[in-house]
Amino acid sequence: MYGAFALSMFGVLNLFPLQYEGAAYQDGKGTSIWDTFTATHPEKILDHSTGNVAEDFYHHTKEDIALMKEIGLDSFRFSISWSRVLPKGKLSGGVNEQGVKFYNDLINELLYKGIQPCITLFHWDTPQALEDEYDGFLSIDIVNDYHDYAEFCFKEFGDRVKLWTTFNEPNTFSSEGYATGTTAPGRCSSYVGNCTFGNSGIEPYMVAHHILLSHAIAVKLYKEKYQASQMGEIGITVSTFWMVPKYQTIASSKAASRALDFAFGW
Repeated sequence: MYGAFALSMFGVLNLFPLQYEGAAYQDGKGTSIWDTFTATHPEKILDHSTGNVAEDFYHHTKEDIALMKEIGLDSFRFSISWSRVLPKGKLSGGVNEQGVKFYNDLINELLYKGIQPCITLFHWDTPQALEDEYDGFLSIDIVNDYHDYAEFCFKEFGDRVKLWTTFNEPNTFSSEGYATGTTAPGRCSSYVGNCTFGNSGIEPYMVAHHILLSHAIAVKLYKEKYQASQMGEIGITVSTFWMVPKYQTIASSKAASRALDFAFGW
């Protein structure tokens, strides 16, 4: 890449609850598939670590936001831990008011420091209760529960949050969680890796389909019911490598295009 970045570009930090929040079993938070995965498959984590404490942001929110301000960040994109606000994954299972307060306090502190809050609704941490009930994103049932969760977040936080992401890197979640089994929930075919359950040839596509349906229903909901009053934007976050043909042949060109479609064609 050559030239200069636009002056309007943000200095942005993006984090996943497992990486930084900590307090995995405190203040009413429900279990996520990552809590289960790190506890039952430590051999799949390079240093056998968990997210139980992580960076302990949960207990050091103000100090860490002060550091963000000090280094000049304009925006903080963080993920709501679904099971921290809805421990059972469903509205019918009850709301964890302590979890809601944590995110409200976080948003308010960011705004007080002049840092724009951006929320990711899902970053790979399906509530374990939904995984136990119907296998999480392998089931069409996840779409309605995701809709309810998204609407809860729009209602609770949308008056102050103007940038929303429905899913972070759905391509990675569906492939590593369901094709290679290297991340939660750790499913794959036996010929691929050390997984107890899974089908690497089918399940990643089922998960991808249900993610896209969930994304669509959340975006439709936001645009039709909340965008006019809250004046925000909503989208999805996809990461990819950029593929180029190795050889100047039709076959090589098609291979590069196909690889890009699989990674980025969401």
